[in-house]
Amino acid sequence: MRKRSEFSRAVRGGRRAGRPLVSGYLLCQPGSDEPARVGFVVSKAVGGAVVRNKVRRRLRHLARGYLRSLPEGSLLVVRANPRAATACQADLAAELDLVIHALLRRQGGTQRP
Repeated sequence: MRKRSEFSRAVRGGRRAGRPLVSGYLLCQPGSDEPARVGFVVSKAVGGAVVRNKVRRRLRHLARGYLRSLPEGSLLVVRANPRAATACQADLAAELDLVIHALLRRQGGTQRP
C-alpha cells in the first residue's frame, strides 16, 4: 500500500491486534477480487532513517510469507513500535505471527501460512 487513504481506511475501519514490538490493523473487503496488500508504518520514535528503513525491510521480508493467508482484497497495516529497532529477527517474526493470526481469528479466518 502506498496511498494515505488506504492506510487511514485500514487503521480506522479495521481490527487491531498489538504486541510490544508490532501492532497490526486488518481491514477485510468482501467481494473484492484484488490481492491482499500490506503497508508499513515506522515512525521517528523507532530511530533515525537508517534504523527505520532497516526495520521496514525486515518487516517486509516477514510479511511476504503471509500474503497468501490473507483474504482477497484485504488491507493490512503493520506498525513498528520503538522496541522493534533493537529486536532480533526471530522475535520480530514471532510477534508478527501472533499479531497476524490474532487478526485473522477476529475476522473469522483461521488460515495459517
